[in-house]
Amino acid sequence: MHYVSLIIECLRGRPNLVFWTVALTQAALWTLVPALLYGAPPGDVPLVLAVGHEFVLGSYLGPPLAFWLGEMAFKLAGSPGVYLLAQFCIVIAYWAVFTLGRRIVGTRHAVLGVLLMVGIASFAVPSVEFGPAILAAPFWALALLHYWRAVGEGQRGYWFVLALDLGLLLLTSYIGLLLLALLILFTLATAQGRRAMTAGEPWIALILLVIVVLPHALWLYEGRAQVIDGFNDSVPGGRLSAGVWLCLALLAAHAGLALLVALAGGWPRRRGDRAPEIVRSPVGSFARLYVLTFALMPGLAAVAFAFATGKLGPFDALAPLVLMSGLAVMVAAGDTVMLYRERLASSAWLGLLFGPPALVAAGILVLPWIAPVDLKVAQPAAAMGAFFAESFQRRTGQPLAFVSGDERLAPLIALTAPDRPRLYFAWAPDRSPWIGPGELITHGGVLVWPAIDNIGAPPPTLKDQFPAMLPEAPRAFSRMVQGRLPQIRLGWSVLRPQGQ
Repeated sequence: MHYVSLIIECLRGRPNLVFWTVALTQAALWTLVPALLYGAPPGDVPLVLAVGHEFVLGSYLGPPLAFWLGEMAFKLAGSPGVYLLAQFCIVIAYWAVFTLGRRIVGTRHAVLGVLLMVGIASFAVPSVEFGPAILAAPFWALALLHYWRAVGEGQRGYWFVLALDLGLLLLTSYIGLLLLALLILFTLATAQGRRAMTAGEPWIALILLVIVVLPHALWLYEGRAQVIDGFNDSVPGGRLSAGVWLCLALLAAHAGLALLVALAGGWPRRRGDRAPEIVRSPVGSFARLYVLTFALMPGLAAVAFAFATGKLGPFDALAPLVLMSGLAVMVAAGDTVMLYRERLASSAWLGLLFGPPALVAAGILVLPWIAPVDLKVAQPAAAMGAFFAESFQRRTGQPLAFVSGDERLAPLIALTAPDRPRLYFAWAPDRSPWIGPGELITHGGVLVWPAIDNIGAPPPTLKDQFPAMLPEAPRAFSRMVQGRLPQIRLGWSVLRPQGQ
């Protein structure tokens, strides 16, 4: 008798339960692991929150919405609130893709598309690192869902919801310009799209879109030099060109999906192999074109931009570009999907779901005893922030108001100090126009940098900006799991307020 796994039985009988179990399990894992084990927020999260703390209409990092929401989540619940917000974004993105898939390929095939997305999330979406890319994912997916409702299903009221989706996406990341351009081109290139434009709702929705993005557009007119400067940052791949790096990143992002497809497809398989079938109704030509277009064209357009300009621009994060890949595979697979090697495919899928958070936990708890690798998320950020805030308070009698210094350490101290001081970008002063060096000299602050010797000499660039600074003896901090690693040693200096 042919074996049928529990996952297949649930997929046939309770597909909605399968979807919510997968989405919420992944969200719970990536909320609990960092909340319990991270000593410091990962990636650029401290910098995102430092910019959000200023509540400006834009910065060199782009539009403001992700920074505002991140700051509000941190004020409400600290770092766990930011991790939870990031997972909420991923769950909404999954739900939007699942809902779109239900209307095109049916519920069961839509769930299979979401299951395949676990293979992409494991390689391409560092969902713990909340920022514009993570927040852009749900707005991107919702825009595709609501465009289909408006054009594919003829429900014209969804034009207004689509305008709101696109407006919020443009307030989150400039990658929204790519989706907006592709939607316009798709509408003009298809007969069904052109017919939809003869109604009045799309044009009224356009006014709503303009109203939503107008405040940031006015800021962008004055601050475009900052944004262009931000686009000039180096490619994450080092010596690789922007186009080559993006191509390789997109291919690597789909490695888990390719593995699941190969296993479930039974390749290579023998003639006569049996497999359970998941059947759906036929997909229309317009729906097929829609899914395949918005699965392939965003990545291709981003790669073309990177090769043409030599820069990544807003495409350094891949989350929005790969959202439709799983659904595209299900559209291309045909009306009957045969699931071979159920046990092996199920085991691989479970490994992709639980493996990355388990590896992260093991890395934090075990790696310090095995190899001298300094994990940034293992730094004792709370102890650092408390020490420097207390030192400034004790010496000046005033709460710590400003922090500057090293590009990685200063945002971390500004985030974890009890008084939430403001951050001055000493490494790139033009990128923090809301603060000038004169404010640090007037009101005082703390400068921090990695200590590479026993003296704790400051970097020359920092000494040039603040020639009156007097370095203190380096301060050592211990990690939660120290292992064989040396203590973290930081150089620092207190700038007393003017007149003290």
